[in-house]
Amino acid sequence: MQKDDKNPPTNKDVTSLDWNCTGDLLATGCYDGYARVWATDGRLRYTLGAHKGPIFALKWNQKGDKILSAGVDKTTIVWDPLKGIQVQVFQFHSSSALDVDWMSDDTFASCSTDMCIHVCKLGCEKPLKTFQGHTNEVNAVKYDVYSRLLASCSDDMTLKVWSMNYENVVHNLKAHDKEIYTIRWSPVGYTLASASFDHTVRLWDIERGMCVRTLTKHTEPVYSVGFSPDGRYIASGSFDRSVYIWDVQVGTFFACITKYSYSLCF
Repeated sequence: MQKDDKNPPTNKDVTSLDWNCTGDLLATGCYDGYARVWATDGRLRYTLGAHKGPIFALKWNQKGDKILSAGVDKTTIVWDPLKGIQVQVFQFHSSSALDVDWMSDDTFASCSTDMCIHVCKLGCEKPLKTFQGHTNEVNAVKYDVYSRLLASCSDDMTLKVWSMNYENVVHNLKAHDKEIYTIRWSPVGYTLASASFDHTVRLWDIERGMCVRTLTKHTEPVYSVGFSPDGRYIASGSFDRSVYIWDVQVGTFFACITKYSYSLCF
C-alpha cells in the first residue's frame, strides 16, 4: 500500500470505478493489478496492490469501510482502504473473477469465467452458498435494492435470478440472441435491465418472470445500462458510440447522445 502519489498510476486501462457512500472517495481498478483511492480534488490517497494481473471489478460496501475487488488471478479481495490492508483474500474460483456485488457490509457475491457464483462472508473460510446453472462464463452479478434477490448474466445468453432461501434458480430468463454483458436493477422495484451483444436492452418484470420491454435503437453490442435515481429512465451505452435514454414505463426512446469518438463501455 502506498499513500498519496508515491506510486502513481500507470498508463494501463482503468477497468472499474465506484464512489464511496459519502461521495468523497473514488476507487478505481486497473489493468496493472492495482486498486487506487482518490480524493475529489484528484489527489491519489491510497494504492492497494495484491492482485496478480488485471482487476475486472471493484465496489465499496454501503458503510464505506471496505472495498471488494475481483481479478484475473481468480481471487476476490476485501480491503480496508483507509488502513491500506487486505482484510481477507477469497480463493474459491477456478478461473478469472469477473464481477462482485455486496449483499451487506460483510457479505458479497462473485462470479467468474468458471461459470460459478459464490456468496461469501468476511471471516468465513468457505462460501455460504454456491450457485451453479450457467453453461458459460458469468459476466455480472447484481443484488436488487432490497438485497433479497441476486441476478446474474452470462455468455450462455441467459439471465438468472437466485435467492439465498433456495438451492436452485428462482427464474431462468431467455430472450437474448447473443451474450449478455451486464445487468442493472431498478432502484425502485423488481425491474431488471439486461444489455446484450445482440444490440438490445431488455427490461424484465422479475415478479412475473418475463420480459416486458425490448429496446432496439442500438446498432452494435450494448455494454452498459443505468437507471435514473427515480427509476423513470434508463440510459444505455454501446459499441456504436451512442447513448440512448428511454422511458422505462412505456419503453419509448427519449433522447440520444452521439458525439463520442470511441465506443462506450463502462
